[in-house]
Amino acid sequence: MHAVADICVIPLTGSVSVRAEVARAHQLLAESGLKVHLHAYGTNVEGPLPDVLAALQTVHETLHAEGCPRLSTTVKLGTRTDKASSIDGKVQAVRDILDGD
Repeated sequence: MHAVADICVIPLTGSVSVRAEVARAHQLLAESGLKVHLHAYGTNVEGPLPDVLAALQTVHETLHAEGCPRLSTTVKLGTRTDKASSIDGKVQAVRDILDGD
């Protein structure tokens, strides 16, 4: 089953800045081989559902192993059986409406 997810990992380290941990989380998602797209409040991820979930597990396991004591992650996950879905397709569908197509 193919999935499109929006993943936002929030490291709780006791520090005001967590950009290094956020960058590491994104790096791990990118290294998973899935299609990823970084945006201002997270990362869109696309691929087989088991691979998306495994990548998320890798992020948590790795960041904890590297010293991050607590992570709070939100995930919006979409799957479809009626047609193919993709990050690009979802964005294009909205742009088509905005452009009057």
